Amino acid sequence: MSAAARLAALCGFALLGWQWLWQLWLAPPQSLPGWLAASALSLPILPAVLWWLRRHRHAGFWGAVAALLYFAIGVMEAWTDASARLPGLVQACVAATLVVAASWDGMRARFSKRR
Repeated sequence: MSAAARLAALCGFALLGWQWLWQLWLAPPQSLPGWLAASALSLPILPAVLWWLRRHRHAGFWGAVAALLYFAIGVMEAWTDASARLPGLVQACVAATLVVAASWDGMRARFSKRR
């Protein structure tokens, strides 16, 4: 596993843990239990995390697809809720890092000089 793939996996696990930390401790939701919100928000990244545990070769791609959703949610929370600005920006940064790390090896192979 390359360094970029390891970084993508680390970001995927971080996004999964971040949902629980955010919904249970940092900014719990007002209208429903925090564990329910954290469970629902963990679902998009869960298949990729399970695939990373099994070292499946497409885990990075599906993790990056899920990270696009987390990026959008993070930006939206940071933009609309002042109390969730920092958690939203952290989530957006981790999600963007996952997308770049998951794409890095393919982009390097695509744009490298051929000999």
